[in-house]
Amino acid sequence: MNKPKTVLIYSGGIDSTVLLYFLLKSENNVKALSVNYGQRHGKELDYAKNMCGQLNVEHHVADLTALNPLLSGSSLTSPHVQVPEGHYEDQGMKATVVPNRNMILLSIATGWAMSTGASSVSYAAHSGDRAIYPDCREEFADAMNNVMEIAGWDKVSLNRPFSSLTKADIVKLGDKLGVPFEQTWSCYKGQKLHCGMCGTCVERREAFQLAGVTDPTIYDNV
Repeated sequence: MNKPKTVLIYSGGIDSTVLLYFLLKSENNVKALSVNYGQRHGKELDYAKNMCGQLNVEHHVADLTALNPLLSGSSLTSPHVQVPEGHYEDQGMKATVVPNRNMILLSIATGWAMSTGASSVSYAAHSGDRAIYPDCREEFADAMNNVMEIAGWDKVSLNRPFSSLTKADIVKLGDKLGVPFEQTWSCYKGQKLHCGMCGTCVERREAFQLAGVTDPTIYDNV
């Protein structure tokens, strides 16, 4: 019996890495797509490449760096915008929103899925993303799924198994699946170590604590 094919939007962070392990454990044929849209640093892309190499998963990086000037105003795409520190759900974290990022990523992944006969695109949006990121909310995902399913001759659906989970839930699942968390990258600042202070570092630390799982991450600010 042929394994179901899916294209995973893969950032190299905790959520998408746990989803990668989850999909492989569920006996899916997985291809991983990362996107270089001119973000502040490329460490996450390096981590994604290394992980896929270890797992023997086909991995491609779409070069969309030419779009960077069109996606300005975010701390992840504009070097003059300071990366905010604090909790992920603080209003200041809106500075980390990249305009229309998930629609762009999902569109590219859908094209690759169609060209390779994959029946779905998988992404790791979870319940904790919704406060700040409109393109991680169920209304957006439902609408994108509807569009994806009618965009080609063969239906491609949006697979989002983590949509009702918290970040702590994902860490618990990753621990059960044996995910090497130390080989994932979250920090927005892209320094040698995780800064420990930006929104995604704070969320990462909190998730391990709430999950009761030892955090192997070395933070610059403890």
